[in-house]
Formats: sequence, structure tokens, C-alpha cells
Amino acid sequence: MAAAARKARVGVIAAGTWAVHSHLPVLARRADVELVAVCRLGAEELEAVRSRFGFELASEDYRDVTAAGLDVCLVCGPAGLHHEHALAALEAGAHVMVEKPFTLRVEDAWDLVDAATRLERHLVVAYGYNYLDPVVEFERVLRERGGIGEIEQCMFAMHSCTRELLARGEPYPVDGEDVPDPDAATWTDPALSGGGYGQAQLTHVLGLGLRLTGLHGDEALALTAAPLGAPVELHDAIALRYAEGAIGTLTGGSSWVGADGSRDVVQLRAIGSRGQWELDLGHDVAWVFVDDGEGETRLALPAGAGEYHCEGPPNEIVDLALGLTASNRAPGELAAHTVEILNAVYHSAAAGAPAAVTRRDRT
Repeated sequence: MAAAARKARVGVIAAGTWAVHSHLPVLARRADVELVAVCRLGAEELEAVRSRFGFELASEDYRDVTAAGLDVCLVCGPAGLHHEHALAALEAGAHVMVEKPFTLRVEDAWDLVDAATRLERHLVVAYGYNYLDPVVEFERVLRERGGIGEIEQCMFAMHSCTRELLARGEPYPVDGEDVPDPDAATWTDPALSGGGYGQAQLTHVLGLGLRLTGLHGDEALALTAAPLGAPVELHDAIALRYAEGAIGTLTGGSSWVGADGSRDVVQLRAIGSRGQWELDLGHDVAWVFVDDGEGETRLALPAGAGEYHCEGPPNEIVDLALGLTASNRAPGELAAHTVEILNAVYHSAAAGAPAAVTRRDRT
């Protein structure tokens, strides 16, 4: 598409740890972005963000951001506030990127999807794994091999260094200077977080797994554990049945800082009616097997290729707003399906019994 003739006016709601560490440096490197308005709580912390990135306007009230005439708004606050903040930004005319988890309630997720459609705005969710080079290449190979048929069984797993974060609200390990500590309540207050590891991290692997398989949740049976006296769960073990007939597992755990180089482990496997595949971003392994006489295609991934970064989502929402791309690798619809499954996961864990997934197509 043609290059943009103007700069995108960008605002950020709730510029906390991850926005300052990841999203804002990505946007600051773009010559076609103008950082217009930012909000967060704490006058001193707010001024530090404003002066570091050169925002024109800084406020502790998110409504001042949405009123600033934005092309793009990043919604980065606690999950419990995502619906309110994102809806306000969409209604003010901005294209919106929302941090994960998308929302806590299924109805709020689909309300944002419907609002974006009605207002003709783009909606991207910060599933950074969906944009990594190994994932893009894996999808290309999977398409070229014709897929693995109807999915019969799949496994999605993730482990990451969130023990201290979820148990005590302590900072998680990120590189770089001048990164504000997280507000503990964002992660440990269920009213804001909706839960622990499932909302904080499993949403990542679900957003990737559902994209790769095209599956939709039907029923969940979940076990959770909250060691260390944590106010939210640190570990999850879930059996899933999907609407398309497949069964699978979804597992996650809060690992130790220092273990395996503190690297996130993200593993996905699927078996289908005509083959199977594996994508292990923690160990840089990816292959596709199809029962067509050609056998296995194994990707040559360099060491560290699967390490996480989240440059894709903020870049994509700007590109969409400027008409530089039509791609959206993490749309609101995909994120809404993750909310449906996670909602069932927490209902199942609380009840100690299977819980039906509240899907839009059967509500």
C-alpha cells in the first residue's frame, strides 16, 4: 500500500510497566507517529513518562486522552477496566490496541468487537506471540502443506516467571532502565485482574493456539493452585473440549526466575486427521508432518528466535490506522474467543466441575 502522508496521533491510557518497557519505545522509533496524550495514576510517575517520550498532554484522567483527537489509542491498564477505556477510545474515533487479557467478561469482549465494527475502527489485542517471525513462518509452511485436516487433539502450554508477581505483586524481570514497578493490584486483586496465571499469561498461548487451529471452546474442566499464600492462582491445569469435536489440554505455571535462563516456555502441539505439528517457542522448534508422502517439514530456527517481544501489535494498529496494511493477526474476535474459554476455566475451578463455554453462537 502507499506510504502514509501524515503522522498518526497516538495516545496511551494507563502507561504502566509494560507500556513503558515495550509499547512506547516501539512507537517512539516511528517517524510517522506523534505521541499526543498519556495518562496514568501518580503525578510524579506521569511526568516521568510525559517528559521521557515527549507527550503533548499528560493527565491522570483517561477521558482527557480520549478527547485529544487521536488516530490510535493504546489501552494498557488493568483488565477490569479494558472495556470502559477501549469503548471510550473507539467512540472518540480512535483505532484501538488493547492489552491482554482483552476483557474479563464475555459480553464486554463482544461489545467491543461490535463497537469497532459499527464505528469502522480497527481493534487489535496485544498478542505479541502471533507476530513473531517463527510463528509467521510456521503458518506459511502449514498453509503450503495444506494443513493437518480436522483437529483431533491439541496441547497448549506456557510457563513464565510470574511467581513473585502473582503472589506478592513484585516486579517481574524486564530489561531496561526507568521502568515503573507494576501496581500490585493490577495482578493480585481479582476485581481488576479476573484471576491469576490464566488471565495474566495463558491468554497469550490461547490467542496463538486458537489462531493456529481455528478451534472454539465448548467445555472446560479446570484445576488451579495458589501456593505461597497467593491471592490468585499461580498454576493451571485444564482439559478442554472444542465445538469442532477436538479435545485438548491447556496448562500453565509460574516458574522461577533464573530457571532455564528465565525464558518463557510456550509449547503448542496438534494432531489432525491428516497429520500433526509442533511449535515450541521456548526451545526454537517447529515442524509440520502431513501424511501425503512428503513427510515432515522442519523449520530451521536460530537460537532465541522464539523469545518474546511485543513490537507487532502497536506497530500493526498504527499501520492499520495509516492504511499501510490490511493485516490484523490479533483481532478482537480472536480475543473474544479466548475470553469465552478463560471465563469457563474460572467457573469450572470455582465449582469443581466441568463448565460450558459461553459462546456467542449459542447464547
